[in-house]
Amino acid sequence: MDALVEQTAFMDELTKVSRKMRTLFDARVKEQGLTLARARILLLLAKTDGMTQSQLAEALEVEQPSVVSLIDALEKTGLVLRCAVEGDRRAKAIHLTDLAREQADNLLSYIAELRRQVLGGIGKSDLAAATRVLQQVSGKIGALV
Repeated sequence: MDALVEQTAFMDELTKVSRKMRTLFDARVKEQGLTLARARILLLLAKTDGMTQSQLAEALEVEQPSVVSLIDALEKTGLVLRCAVEGDRRAKAIHLTDLAREQADNLLSYIAELRRQVLGGIGKSDLAAATRVLQQVSGKIGALV
């Protein structure tokens, strides 16, 4: 195969994999009454509870107003609490409620099982090579934006 054909095949497969993974994950989060965006916030807070709205926006690579509306929705459903940040009157730390922690734990278990099902049987060296290629692609995309 020439370079153009290989590059096209790679990008096509990357797009298919991304779409399929998102479809699987979307279906699971909908079962819990969440959207993908809200689930991503819960998963981030499960790893680092008490992040501020601006930290969440940066981690999700979205604008802060988008995060504010997502947090508003999560707060209305009793999944997160906003708490004052000592020393910064404007900042709010976002904390998971017990219900949200349970949902995040369920999602983390699902992700671990999905990872085993999807990547099981693929050799370490193949995974390492794929990871290196994806990191390079991500770096090049990052340089373009």
